[in-house]
Amino acid sequence: MRKRIKQGLTYGLLALLAVLVCLPLVWVLTGSVKSSVELSNSLAPILLENGREVRFTLWPCFPTLRHFMEVLFQSPSFFVVFWNSVRIAVLTLGGQLLVAVPAAWAFARFPSRKNSFLFTLYTVLMMMPFQVTMLSNYLVLDGLGLIGRQAAVILPAVFSTFPVFLIYRGFTEIPEGLVEAARIDGAGDWQIFFRIGLPLGSSGILSAMVLSFLETWNLIEQPLAFLEDKALWPLSLYLPEVGLGQAGTAFAASVITLIPAVLVFVMGQDYLEKGIVAAAMKE
Repeated sequence: MRKRIKQGLTYGLLALLAVLVCLPLVWVLTGSVKSSVELSNSLAPILLENGREVRFTLWPCFPTLRHFMEVLFQSPSFFVVFWNSVRIAVLTLGGQLLVAVPAAWAFARFPSRKNSFLFTLYTVLMMMPFQVTMLSNYLVLDGLGLIGRQAAVILPAVFSTFPVFLIYRGFTEIPEGLVEAARIDGAGDWQIFFRIGLPLGSSGILSAMVLSFLETWNLIEQPLAFLEDKALWPLSLYLPEVGLGQAGTAFAASVITLIPAVLVFVMGQDYLEKGIVAAAMKE
């Protein structure tokens, strides 16, 4: 009996936490289909600070898709920043595949003192927030003449340390006997990498790509620091430009922004879980 009560309390607490976490998302979804008048009445006390009581109903009284129509068909700037985000995400992930995967394989399959030192350095760099490395990144990118170009956002992300760390853990799980058997059969290093390393380490690679996409899709500080031209800004910097009169557009744009991230997360959820488990295991 006590066990059932304990389980019931645990499930109830988890359900309450889930509701609190999902509540902002529900507000965004319902706000995207509310009329402009209804949104103004709900948000004016917050944005105008007029002392009125805030009342934000979860379900709209008069649902409408007008805001989605405005974003999709009457906002050319939205498509500019949307494709900017797509370009940055695709080029970043492609660069990470070319850089992080071979680097992780080298760290995992060719252990040495130098590799151990470099991997430790990688781990330390991974713990540093962007605010710590922003000045040094700016000076290097400025020296390369990349400030003001999207390459200033893409290039540092390509050489990010986190994908290397995550993929490395997946490669260390490959049995050494399998690699030695391939060498005995006459396979070279590149053949082992492509025929054994990539297939068996695919969960770590895909989980790293999922996390990298989610991070790249939501970049704010990097493009804000390195890009002056708003025509080059990603979608994550479009939403703060929306005011009270465009609250419905902001909600609709937020929903559209969520769709790619949700799709990528849902499709890569299994690989993401496997990759995180592999990264958490000790050697």
